[in-house]
Amino acid sequence: MNLSFLRDRTFLRELLVIAIPISFQQLINASLNMIDVIMVGQLGESAIAALGLSNQVFFVLILLLFGVTSGMAIFTAQFWGKHEIEPIHKVLGMSLISATCVALIFTLGATLIPETILGFYTNDIEVIDLGSSYLRIVGFTYIPIAIATAYIAVLRSIQLIRLTVIATVSALIFKTILGYGLIFGIGGLPALGVRGAAIGTASGWALELVLLLILIYTQKTPLAANPLTFFSFDMSFFGRVLKTALPAVANELFWSIGITTYNAIYAHIGTDSIAAININATIEGLGFVVFMGLGNACAVMVGNRIGAKREDEAFEIVRRVMLLGVAFAVAIGVVIFFLREVVAGLYDLSPSGAHNVRMLMLVMASFLWIRMFNFTVFIGALRAGGDTRFALIMEICSIWLIGVPAAYAGAFIFHLPVYWVYLMVIMEEIAKAFVSWWRFKSRRWIHDLVNITE
Repeated sequence: MNLSFLRDRTFLRELLVIAIPISFQQLINASLNMIDVIMVGQLGESAIAALGLSNQVFFVLILLLFGVTSGMAIFTAQFWGKHEIEPIHKVLGMSLISATCVALIFTLGATLIPETILGFYTNDIEVIDLGSSYLRIVGFTYIPIAIATAYIAVLRSIQLIRLTVIATVSALIFKTILGYGLIFGIGGLPALGVRGAAIGTASGWALELVLLLILIYTQKTPLAANPLTFFSFDMSFFGRVLKTALPAVANELFWSIGITTYNAIYAHIGTDSIAAININATIEGLGFVVFMGLGNACAVMVGNRIGAKREDEAFEIVRRVMLLGVAFAVAIGVVIFFLREVVAGLYDLSPSGAHNVRMLMLVMASFLWIRMFNFTVFIGALRAGGDTRFALIMEICSIWLIGVPAAYAGAFIFHLPVYWVYLMVIMEEIAKAFVSWWRFKSRRWIHDLVNITE
């Protein structure tokens, strides 16, 4: 493994300036999410399951929003590389409209038919009742989340990440403190249990948007323009952006449905199984904070280089980040391995639930490096390089031809414990790694989207 590039201070400085704020933001998010699960976990396995399954709706929503906004941010990163501001405003307007339309559908589903949605995952009446009370509250903040996500994607692509960190971290801290008070009835607040967690979450997401807009305009950023100018784009330009963004949206749709199908299968194994999966997911989120920063920093740097017609540099950046990420993933996997007993002891779990947590964390720690490799290639190369159609095909095939059939067979044909089913699902990551490496080496993922003569 050649790590001589670690002596390249210019590269490391640019990478870390982008990666560290994103990783810090993700660390706070994952840490407070774990605290939420620990707090709700004191109410029992049904409460953990209800929170986890309700958040599957948010999970699908946020991935679709990520697909819309990151797909369009491919253009803003490349326009920033060309030092053109006006097209960035127009792409932001397209992103705001598209993201809001997606969020509206989810708002209607979460607030009007939550029982139907949760019934897809579980037959446990208590879990459905608790989860429905949660969804009816948080569903009203899906549109503010969509607007904030559009702004955050553009701010990252033009390397103004500090503002997104301030807004998001402040909102997350507020939501955790308020949620704690409302879950347990602290400080004169009523003890509302799962509904208290929902009110805290909804209040935090609404605050994030307010803070974000205040910072954008008071700091006089390139986005501090009359919002009406964001929507003055012509349809031919919109069509060009959509041609690249829609495969990214479809990618996130099929991937998120695949992941939520996995969770439905885990939930049908048993309530203790899905509770263990949700706990493992919070630890995985903590373990992934470094990689979120590296992957997204890679994407911004690659987009900027392609827009500036420096394609060889773009390729080399991905190679370097890939090596760094794998090295970090191996180290973090070792730490997770030794923390299994500690984590299992933080929750009010049955003996079988605690055993499931320990085994799931063992599997996750062993294969974290492969997931990091795939994430870097997918976000930092394929999507940042505008290779969204190939990424879509690869994602659909890996999940729906390998992952979902493997999960179904493990759970319903062989009746395996949840950690063996989880291990079978990881086969799709292994298969995807081979395809990702081949595509990266081919350089066919590099597409200049903005230096086009109309």
